Amino acid sequence: MKELEFYFDVGSPYSYLGMYRMLQITEKYPVEIIWKPMLLGGVLKAHGNSSPLEIPAKAKYSIMDIQRWAKIWDIPVKINPFLPINTLQMMRLITAVQMYQPERFIIVLKGIFNAMYREPQNLNDINVLVQVAKSLDLELSIVENWLGDEDVKAQLKFVTENAIKKGIFGAPTWIVDNEMMWGVDHLSFVEMALTA
Repeated sequence: MKELEFYFDVGSPYSYLGMYRMLQITEKYPVEIIWKPMLLGGVLKAHGNSSPLEIPAKAKYSIMDIQRWAKIWDIPVKINPFLPINTLQMMRLITAVQMYQPERFIIVLKGIFNAMYREPQNLNDINVLVQVAKSLDLELSIVENWLGDEDVKAQLKFVTENAIKKGIFGAPTWIVDNEMMWGVDHLSFVEMALTA
């Protein structure tokens, strides 16, 4: 069984598409997905890069491009009108679920991604994020504790710094057999690597 590392940030609509397409692909192969939630802002900063949303022409093109891929793969998508959204709290929450309730990780991750790009909500508002967490059957007191948990903060920082050390410069990124593939347009190479 091969291992497939998936580096992502829920602030990236391409990560949303990439996750759902990856799940479609991995249904066909014996593979273990190693989920790597990271802070894309930190990765971009480390490489002197910026979000496509900060470049108007690129942002306009990306919206069209995302819709093309979504149509090809039959993945519902709506561009969140509240972008850019600071994903720090969301990524801490996702990391905490991965650490403390791993059996619920996929459900929570899909729920947050969907609140970003399927039924878009203003997740800049902590109260909205709390409501999303509640709808995913997470207890408010536990969520509040997780968001301030020093071990969670350290783990998210560790994954982000490790991604930078590996040469990861954007999201989504996959690693199979020590080979890095960035961007949804390279998922065919991910699939090829899984069959090699």
